[in-house]
Amino acid sequence: MNKVADSRWKIVSAVGLVWLVLDQLTKAAVTANIALNHGFSVIPGFFDIVHVLNRGAAFGFLNNKDTDWQFWLFLGAAVAVTIIIINMVRTSEFSRLLFFGLGSILGGALGNLIDRIRVRAVTDFLDVYWGQWHWPAFNVADVAICLGVATAGFVLLRQAREESR
Repeated sequence: MNKVADSRWKIVSAVGLVWLVLDQLTKAAVTANIALNHGFSVIPGFFDIVHVLNRGAAFGFLNNKDTDWQFWLFLGAAVAVTIIIINMVRTSEFSRLLFFGLGSILGGALGNLIDRIRVRAVTDFLDVYWGQWHWPAFNVADVAICLGVATAGFVLLRQAREESR
């Protein structure tokens, strides 16, 4: 493996591992210290830490505790995302920012996958709201995925624009 190829894997692996560890540590702290479906206010009227389980996808999509097929759907999605990321890392032009984004997506996806395998649901705990409006609870893995998609998308759009000139 050449030096450039080696460094791309180091970036993706290191970033993914940092997000994965941060995600699992925060979920363990919430699970150990806050009863399920309870929480506390951090910024009254805006932000709480809660402990909820989500069997669905991002933002509670397909969150139905009466069915089990979502597990297999999201397991398949995590495997597909991993394969796509590995292929993108192998074939993309070298870009630290792109590999940061891909590592973030990978770390977040694996963080939520670990939850799904362990307890068949994802632990969510970050609750942002204003008045009666609540953003669905989320976790560090979701932050990593969103940040990674935004970062990788920005880089890929910029590269496409430069190539079309």
